[in-house]
Amino acid sequence: MIKIIDNLKSRQSLLQFVKYACVGVMNTVVTLCVIYICKSLIGINPLVSNAIGYVCGVINSFLWNKNWVFKSSGNYAAEAVKFLVGFFVCYGIQLLTVWLLSYKTDLKYFEIDILVFTLSGYGVATLIGNVVYTLTNYVYNKIVTFRG
Repeated sequence: MIKIIDNLKSRQSLLQFVKYACVGVMNTVVTLCVIYICKSLIGINPLVSNAIGYVCGVINSFLWNKNWVFKSSGNYAAEAVKFLVGFFVCYGIQLLTVWLLSYKTDLKYFEIDILVFTLSGYGVATLIGNVVYTLTNYVYNKIVTFRG
């Protein structure tokens, strides 16, 4: 019986992570669309457009994670503050990862041509940093923001 419960919990956790990843993809699309609309269609300064896009992306991410991924019934304001703290902490961890890999390892010398673009050590470090961000932010939100 315990094995069945553990298996069910494992499947629920996997499904939750898949939902989290889907929200991440959707969040990226929302962010990029808002940036494009603000900059290209409305004519707002590119840096302001970028900031507006990220604000919309974070709001989108919070709402979907709260209501769909983690199904939290906690206080919106308290969870929003925790969510923002988690975003900045995990972004800092991601940035540190990218910096360390890009400037403090031999990855800084890596470069490979793939079809029409070049994959640099910085590009590889950024991909690794994104994985680090995704995993740390998921764990943070699961145990801090939306624990339950």
